[in-house]
Amino acid sequence: MKHRKLKNSELKRLSPGQYKQAEKSPIIIILDNIRSLNNIGSVFRTSDAFLIEKIYLCGITATPPHKDIQKTALGATESVAWEYRETTLELVMELQQNGVKVIAIEQAEDAALLNELEVTAGETYAVIFGNEVKGVQQEVVSACDTVVEIPQYGTKHSLNIAVSAGVVIWDLFSKISR
Repeated sequence: MKHRKLKNSELKRLSPGQYKQAEKSPIIIILDNIRSLNNIGSVFRTSDAFLIEKIYLCGITATPPHKDIQKTALGATESVAWEYRETTLELVMELQQNGVKVIAIEQAEDAALLNELEVTAGETYAVIFGNEVKGVQQEVVSACDTVVEIPQYGTKHSLNIAVSAGVVIWDLFSKISR
């Protein structure tokens, strides 16, 4: 069997206007002090692919417009809703007060493994990804409803933030979409 690659025009993607009107996944992304502009752009692009509700950029995380974010976002900063917040902890408490379940993606005592995480229909989930070196701030981890770890079986201690976001967003999206 031969497979012909599809042209972009055959992919039936949403226009930016249609994207803004489309029903979103009940997933919110929080970037806690991310240094790499390329990582930020990559998270925007992945968020666009899975109709993420919103991205919060916190602390030292840079905000669009910036050429290095745009280089990897490829226009997703125009489709995905985003907002800057200075303090991640205050945002977490605000989201929880509004009924959002907040999950830190981190290696921590008693963390649930991503593949074992169960989601509940009708719930909105906010997922926090932390600094490339220090991870999610401890005070933020402590305030979360749960902590989830991505299982890893090799020698490295962590994954790149953009890769982690892709793995977690896909996992949550697929579980919510069942």
